[in-house]
Amino acid sequence: MFPGALADRDDADYVLLGAPLDVSTSFQPGTRFGPDRVRTFSRTFDDFDHLTAAHFTELGVHDAGDLHAWDDAAEYLDFLGGTLADVRDDGALPLLLGGEHTVSIAGVRACAPATVVVLDAHLDLRREYDGNPLSHSTVVRHALDVAERAVIVGARTGSEAEWERAAADDVTVVPPEEAGEWAPDVEGPVYLSVDVDAADPAYAPGTGTMEPFGLTPREMHRIVRSLAPDCVGFDVVEVNDRDDGQAATLAGKLLRAFVFAHAAADA
Repeated sequence: MFPGALADRDDADYVLLGAPLDVSTSFQPGTRFGPDRVRTFSRTFDDFDHLTAAHFTELGVHDAGDLHAWDDAAEYLDFLGGTLADVRDDGALPLLLGGEHTVSIAGVRACAPATVVVLDAHLDLRREYDGNPLSHSTVVRHALDVAERAVIVGARTGSEAEWERAAADDVTVVPPEEAGEWAPDVEGPVYLSVDVDAADPAYAPGTGTMEPFGLTPREMHRIVRSLAPDCVGFDVVEVNDRDDGQAATLAGKLLRAFVFAHAAADA
């Protein structure tokens, strides 16, 4: 169980679900261990948040465990999306723990936001990668099948075709050097996806495709907190087991920051 996620399913305002998909990781695998790693390395966090004067255990978070992943990504995403849609139908906000970034496609489909904001080192606007149209490097392109606009914060690499796609009117790229001063300007419901590789690898080396010159944890914390009140869904993805817990610790802290800020806005 995620520490402090004590609410019963029927009474929950937030439902956390692990999605340990690990089938298209293109370099260092291990995202199948992500949900458990995040839960484990969140055990030391204090229950109280001084910024909102709230206790995590009192915010109605339920941990529904993991939805076991299998090799057929398309089938898995359909099932995962249905499970997250049930959460929405019950009046709760879904919190998704990856798993590779591909699982965000299910979250976006279930929440049907107007805007998707992604913290990520990569543009993830490919049509396919190595012939796979459901690669983790295609997530933002799939999200734009649902959302009207995508904002990618911290992106610093992509193919030539991806940068050309990113120049279209429905995509905004906020480079790392501008993220510290970026003020979110979003319209309508937002789905927020945090790929932990948005962080500089010095802070979060436990991820599959590290990219230098990234965001600081403080910048990610500020952005997550500022966007949370407008969000209808949240995920944090791409944590693996190849470090000493730095990536999982950051992911767990950002998830909690999201809940604290979202709940405070609803109070």
